[in-house]
Order: sequence, then structure tokens, then C-alpha cells
Amino acid sequence: MAVPCWFKSLVRLPRRFKRWLLRLTDMLLVALAMVMAVLLVGDSQTLWDGRTLAVMVPMVLVTPLFFEVLGIYRVVLRYMNRRVIKTMMAGVAFVAAGMILLDMIMGQPFVLRVVPVFAILALLGIGSLRLVLHELYQFSCRTQRKPVIIYGAGAAGCELARALQQGGHYWPRAFVDDWRGLQGSLVEGLRVYPPDDLGGLVDRLGVELVLLAIPSAPRCRRREILEDLAELTIPVQTIPGTKDLVSGRAFVNETRDVAVEDLLGREPVPPFPDLMAQDIRGKSVMVTGAGGSIGAELCRQILLQKPRRLVLVDSCEFALYSIEQELLGDRAGDGRGVCHAALMSIQQHECLEALMRRESVQTLYHAAAYKHVPLVESNLIEGIRNNVFGTLGLVKAAVAADVGSFVMVSTDKAVRPTNVMGATKRLTELICQAFASRYPRDVKTRLCMVRFGNVLGSSGSVVPRFREQIARGGPVEVTHVEITRYFMTIPEAAQLVIQAGAMGEAGEVFVLDMGEPVRIAELAKSMIRLSGLEVKSTENPSGDIEIRYTGLRPGEKLYEELIIGDCAHPTPHPRILTTRERYWSWERLEPFLESLNSAVESRNEEKVITLLRQAPLDYRPGLSTTFAGTPPASESLPENAASASGAQEGNEGWQGISHAARARL
Repeated sequence: MAVPCWFKSLVRLPRRFKRWLLRLTDMLLVALAMVMAVLLVGDSQTLWDGRTLAVMVPMVLVTPLFFEVLGIYRVVLRYMNRRVIKTMMAGVAFVAAGMILLDMIMGQPFVLRVVPVFAILALLGIGSLRLVLHELYQFSCRTQRKPVIIYGAGAAGCELARALQQGGHYWPRAFVDDWRGLQGSLVEGLRVYPPDDLGGLVDRLGVELVLLAIPSAPRCRRREILEDLAELTIPVQTIPGTKDLVSGRAFVNETRDVAVEDLLGREPVPPFPDLMAQDIRGKSVMVTGAGGSIGAELCRQILLQKPRRLVLVDSCEFALYSIEQELLGDRAGDGRGVCHAALMSIQQHECLEALMRRESVQTLYHAAAYKHVPLVESNLIEGIRNNVFGTLGLVKAAVAADVGSFVMVSTDKAVRPTNVMGATKRLTELICQAFASRYPRDVKTRLCMVRFGNVLGSSGSVVPRFREQIARGGPVEVTHVEITRYFMTIPEAAQLVIQAGAMGEAGEVFVLDMGEPVRIAELAKSMIRLSGLEVKSTENPSGDIEIRYTGLRPGEKLYEELIIGDCAHPTPHPRILTTRERYWSWERLEPFLESLNSAVESRNEEKVITLLRQAPLDYRPGLSTTFAGTPPASESLPENAASASGAQEGNEGWQGISHAARARL
């Protein structure tokens, strides 16, 4: 059914002309309602009575005035709602009241019997006109809008349906909800179906998109729903979460791609306010690597805890400028007068020490490092110069400036590393442990480390790379069919780093519970299917996106670990474990670092690798699989290596101890 040409011409008229047409039409409808009411109650002779006309004609003429005062003509018909109906009822009531008043003046008792019938007819006529125009407009737009199904018929789903029905890119055709009490009923004029009917609805209604409108559902439930939707190979989008909706940062009709954290189904634990504020509130805090993914989120979380001073350190001008401007704005709070950006590298030890003294830094979060495995592998000299000796100089500067707390952000790649990046991070852990062993007798700075895996959305993360590859038609590149990784959202990782640092005693390594590992190949398949596409394979050669396995990159593991031994202990926080691991004392570590520095300065890569294999890092270059059996012992274990009471060297890693550790929690 096509939209009439006259209606299209009417829509294109200037608004002032359309308002005059409505005024004339309302006058005609009111007059018609009066005539019909008189004929229904009386007869034609009464209609042409002079006193009857003396009541009807003036009221027809003043009807637009009443409606104008009530604002009926300011309403845009395409955005009609129940409030407009109430306003029209009030307008008709004004006209009816005017008729009664004139009736009393003219002494025409017959009109009083006409008023109720007139009010009903006038309201039906005026309301029907606007409803027909509204529906004609909506119908004219539907040919240009995508038919969608809304999953979730709750408050958020109803609000989304109302917003979409007013216009936009989507046309809601039905609701899907798993609550049996709603199934079969009509919500916002749309029928509610059970989830089992979704596949048939997609074909029958020609649906092109499913909108997930369950912002308050737990992630485990969202993951179950998304797994079912992935089988339909139809695009899925979602509305913002409850937190964003309540805070006003987002609106219900701002649909977006499904967040990967929903695919993981991992519920975040709310931060403990006391731990978040302990080392920050009212103190001077420094963050190195402030422009990076983790460093920037640390700055946002720190600013929320109202520090006295927040010092941002980064060597990348643009990244530092971006986070400084963000913090000075309103996204994370008012940072004016609190934030100070320092453009410098962590290798500028003397400048850093002077900065710490000048700003009286009390807490330092060290998140600056070269972290991309292949780049560091092919540039190992610069990787060691920055990661190892940059951290060494930073630790010495913090100790000299009497910084109270030093928290270093580490990585799961530091556990039995197979690449240079992981080896450098494990070596920085040894540096922190060696200095911490002298606390508080010789060193007043409390040093601890926080170790975790991959964070979603960070620079170089697989998720944005997969999205780009899907958007350009593939192929999606995965290094190995069996490769798995731990994932965590950036805000949760930053919050856990702050809380772990507040709990730390000198020399402790904190490990964040990353949940269950995720198979990267399965993650890629889910992202393809939720984009409405099919995976192309030998079983399905007509699919849309191919997954191409490129092979493990140099130094890359199939599986990551988080703990070197099996001596993880619970903490007051359910997502944070602690462990003490073997290290060299500073007296043994210092000459080793001097030898390593000489090899770095002479750019002797072979000597550097030899030295890394001699340190207690369990560095195994070229070994890609971790859980293939008992890991080999470190090639040269120091005789005076110190270890915490009860610490053991084991081969179970995080997977081997995770359930037992959680049971102790």
C-alpha cells in the first residue's frame, strides 16, 4: 500500500500553512459534531432555530482560539503521545463549557442536552484526524526503516519501542521476552513472543536486527541470550547499561554493538570504597604511562577519589594531552587545579626524582612499559632499556623521594615468559621485590606488584582488531585455533590495581582473578555471528567471513598463566589473590643488572638473551605452549635466592590453583 501523493505534498508544506489547515479542519469538525449532536438529540427544525445557531456559530469560530491557548497547534503530529490526547480533551471541554455559558445567556435549554453528545463526537473527530495523519506519516517512513525485534519487554524495552516508533532508522515489529506472563500480550501495540519463536519471526517479519533491551540483566544471563542469538546469524545491538542510563551519560535509543564483556559473562565486583580511597584521598598521586589504556583509566578512577594532586607522566605528547583534557573536563570529575601533566620518559631518572620531590608524591602507580610482544621481540634492546632500566631508575627515584607506596602494573606474560616483553616484566618484578626486601629498615617506600591478563579495548587488543576486520569483510586473523586468553574490562582492572595496592605489604605480588580463559577462535566466531554474518569454512563455503589462522607470533604462548607457583592466598577482596615468589636479593641482583646494562649499551643481543636465561625468570624463548607438561627449571638458580615462607615452585599455574584458591575465599 503506497502513501497518497497528496499526503506527501502536505508533509512538505511549511509548518505555518499546516497549522492553518489544522485550524480550519478543526472548525469544520466542531461544526459537524454540533450538527450531528443536534440531529441525534432533536430534529432538523431545531438545527435551524435562530437561538441554536447563535450558540453554535460563535463557538465554532472561537474553537481555534481555545486550542491555541492550550498549545494544541504547537504539537508536532509525528511525536503524538497520551499527553496530546489529554490536551485535546481539555480543548473540547472548553468549547462545551462555552456552549453551556451561551446557552444560559440565550435561554436555550435544548442546547444543554446536546453538549454531552457533541463533546464525544468532537473528540472522536479531532483525535481521529490527528491519529490518521500520525499513522500516515509513520507508514511513509517505514519503507526507509529497518524492521527490528526488541528482546525484552520491560521498562527499557517499552521506552525503546516508544522512541523508535517516533522515527529514526528502526521500525519495531515485535517484542521477545522469556517471562511467560507477558507472552501473547500487547505492549506498546506490539505483540510479545517467547524466545523460541525468534527464528520464525525473523523470517516472517523480515527482521534485519535484534535490539537487546535488558540493561539490568546480569552478564551471565546476557551471555546465555547472546549465545542463542548467535545461532540465528542476525545482527544484534544493545542499549546502554543501567548505570549509563541512570547517570544520563546515554539514552535508551542510543543502540550500540554488543559489548564483548557480555560475551564473556563475567560479573564485575563493586569496588570497596575504603580500599579505593586509602592511598589516594587527600594525597599527591603520580601515574606513569598516564596516556595508555590502563594508565588513563587509573587517572579517571584516582580523580574520583579526590586526590590533593594528580601528576600525569607520559612520553607521548598526544596521549598525555588527550587524558589531561579529558580529566580537566566533566567526564571523570573536575580536575582543574588538581592535574599536572609532565611530558617525560621514565628513563629520565633525575627529572622524575625532582618531579616527585616538587609535587611531594605519596603514591605512585607505574603503568609505563612497552607491551606489544612482537615489537619488543624484534626491538629487545629498547624493550629492556625502557621496561627494565626505566623501572629501575623509577624505583630508585621513588625511594630517594620517600614515596610512601609504589604499585607496579605487571602482566601474565611475566609468568614463565617465552618472549622478551614477558621477561622484562618479570625482571622488573624482581627489582621491586629486591627493594621491598629492605623495607622498612633501609627503604621507606612500600613496593608491590599487580599482575593480570588482557584488558578489553586496550591498544592492540584483539577485539577492536576483529571488529575492523569484520567491517571490511574479513578475513578475521587468529594466530592459533587453540589459543586462549584471560580478559577483563579496563575499569575493573584499574579499580583492582588501586585496591590491591592499598592492601599490599612490601614485596607482595597481587594476582587478579580473571575468570575463565576465553578461546580466541570462539570469540571471533561469536563476533561474526552477532554481526549478522556467517563464518566461512569448509563446512560452510557460502559463508561471509573467513577465519584465517596465521600461526603463533614470535614469543607468543598458546595459554597464559598468572601465578608462578601454587601458593596463592586469598585477600579481603574476592577477586584479588596474593603470592610471594622467589627473587634475588639486591646484593645479587645489582651486579646482574650491571652486566645486563653493559650488554644493552653494547647492543649485544646474544649476550642479553644469555643473561635473561641465567636470571630466575624461567625464561624459555621459543616455547609457545605452557601447559604441555612440567615446565623446565630455570637454567641457573641463585644459591641465595630468597622465597617467602611456604612458597613453592610448581607447574600448575593459575588454572591449576584457581578453584582451590577460590574455595579458600
